[in-house]
Amino acid sequence: MAAHVRTEDGCRLWADQAGAGSPLVLCHGGPGMWDYLGPVARLLDEHAHVIRWDQRGCGRSERRGPYTVDRFVADLDAVREQLGGPRVALLGHSWGAHLALRYALEHPERVSHLIYVSGTGIDSDRGWHPHYERNLRRRLEPHRDRWEALDERARTPAEERERAVLQWSADFADPDVALRHAEDMATPWRGLNRDCNRAINAEVKRELREADLAARCRTLEVPALIVDGPEDIRPRWGVDSLHRALPSAARVSLVGAGHLPWVEDPQGFQGAVTTFLTTP
Repeated sequence: MAAHVRTEDGCRLWADQAGAGSPLVLCHGGPGMWDYLGPVARLLDEHAHVIRWDQRGCGRSERRGPYTVDRFVADLDAVREQLGGPRVALLGHSWGAHLALRYALEHPERVSHLIYVSGTGIDSDRGWHPHYERNLRRRLEPHRDRWEALDERARTPAEERERAVLQWSADFADPDVALRHAEDMATPWRGLNRDCNRAINAEVKRELREADLAARCRTLEVPALIVDGPEDIRPRWGVDSLHRALPSAARVSLVGAGHLPWVEDPQGFQGAVTTFLTTP
């Protein structure tokens, strides 16, 4: 059921709700993308009241800034307040995992559970990004020449979609179905907000260098579950420091899965998340 949220600065955010039970808010990745977590909602809506939303400037939400982490945390709080109630579970994927973590650090009393899916951790010192770049190019064969050609010049909207599909195909472990999964993610195509992507990524990099997130995480008493796939091209050791820092964290690695583990192991993902949400 589609809904809309109005932030305190007047920005209109698209949202959707399904299921019944305790509220669970999903935070999509990007930054600069739209919500693609409908399949996650369908896996979980028998166990929770699942709320999805398009982040500010993305997808069906109003295309306006500012694009800052604090602003997105405030937007998530508006979604929580208007659709979820006083206390919700949070599930974030990729960049959305960092957003959910930051929200929990700011407002722990408003979060019942934190589910951190395929994030990249809180440790800037180990430098996961060069490993990601190498793994990306390796996984993109035999499409790498076309992807690089598109990457090096201005693109039409159709070419922007083509480049995204090629790049997203590297997020899946099975090359025989990777392009099909990436096409599904890109359909319908809602466009990418590059300004949002650049601004948020730059701020997160600064935050990881300058803020002691590990110290803040050590004080977070919210139950946490880290879920990922060992075939993710973003090295999973990047999350080790987060796992060590969170005092109440469990971790599940879904064998054979990449960056979107619910696609490649839906039963394993569903089982891990529902068990976490329903275990006292």
